[in-house]
Amino acid sequence: MKVSYHISDINFVNDKMILSVDKREIVLDIANISKKLLVASDIERSMYKISPSGYGIHWPLIDEDISVNELLKTQK
Repeated sequence: MKVSYHISDINFVNDKMILSVDKREIVLDIANISKKLLVASDIERSMYKISPSGYGIHWPLIDEDISVNELLKTQK
């Protein structure tokens, strides 16, 4: 099981999250991954921290944590 990822960018367009991870671009429906992110402002969405290992993403302004493994599971 891979627990380390290289996340190079996270963008939001309307209700989609565009995650650039391991040289791939993954588009996810925010409604399927986080109610907090769904209702968050653009500023709240843009203020994230990626864990040093690349395992997870934290949004401090809305107190949301999501593992990259879980994001990748929702994409399949």
